[in-house]
Amino acid sequence: MSEFPLISLHADPSLSADQIMRKAVERASATRASTNSSDYTYRKVNVTEEFDSTGHVKQRKLRTFQVYYRDGTTQVKLVEVNGHVPDQADLKFQAQTQSSVHQFFGQPAAGGDNRESFLTSEIAERFNFVLAGECSINGRPTYRVTFEPKEQGPPAYRTLDRVLKRISGTLWIDTKEFEIARADLQLGSEVDFLGGVIGCLRKLAYTMTRSRMADGIWLLSFSSGDFEGRKLLDSVRIKMRSESTNFRLMTENR
Repeated sequence: MSEFPLISLHADPSLSADQIMRKAVERASATRASTNSSDYTYRKVNVTEEFDSTGHVKQRKLRTFQVYYRDGTTQVKLVEVNGHVPDQADLKFQAQTQSSVHQFFGQPAAGGDNRESFLTSEIAERFNFVLAGECSINGRPTYRVTFEPKEQGPPAYRTLDRVLKRISGTLWIDTKEFEIARADLQLGSEVDFLGGVIGCLRKLAYTMTRSRMADGIWLLSFSSGDFEGRKLLDSVRIKMRSESTNFRLMTENR
C-alpha cells in the first residue's frame, strides 16, 4: 500500500515529468532571486550518532540551532550542544562543517546557503525523470517523480558531480506551487574522493520533508540520513536526524 493516499484533485494530468521538473527549477530560481520574501526564524534540533566497527554508538551529539531564513538564503547559529552552551571546539567544528557544505555545493564561503532552493537547471539536466503518480502530503496534492542519473552526463570534476552521477530516488512536487514537498535519495555505487586516497562514500540514504508556511514560503522541517564510508584508513558510519519547530516571522526586518 502507498505510504501516502493516492489522489487526482488539482493536478494537471497533461504535464510530463520533464515539464513538472522545469516548473520546479523555475520556482527554485525565482526563490533564489527574490529579495521580497518573508524572513523566518526557527529552531532546529539535530541528533548525530557515530558508530564503531561493531555497530555500537561511540559518539552521540545533540545540537540545537537557531536558523534564519532571509531573502531566499539560510544561515544557522549553533546555540546548544548536549544541553550546554557550545564551547570553542564546538563552534570551530560547526564553522568547518558549514564551510564544507558551501564548498560541496560550490557556494561562497561567507553568508547563507541555498538549502531551501537547491534545485538548479544544471542539477536537473543530469537526470532522467519519470512521473510515477500522484499522492497527498500534509493534505496537499503532489506529483511523485522518480529519477536516475543519465548514462551520458557531464564530466565529473567536483565532489558534488561524482555523487550526483550515482544518486537516484523520488521527489514529491507540489502540484500547485511546484515546490519539493519531500525527497528520498540513495547512492547507487561507491564514490571515491581523490582517487580513494582520502576516503570514499559507500552508502547514502537520505530523506527530507519541507513544510509550507501560511504565506507560501517552503522551509525544511525534517531530514534523516544514513552514511557509510571510509576516511583515510578508518571506516565511518554516521546517522543523523533533524527536526525543525517554532517557525516565526521576523517582521521587525521588514
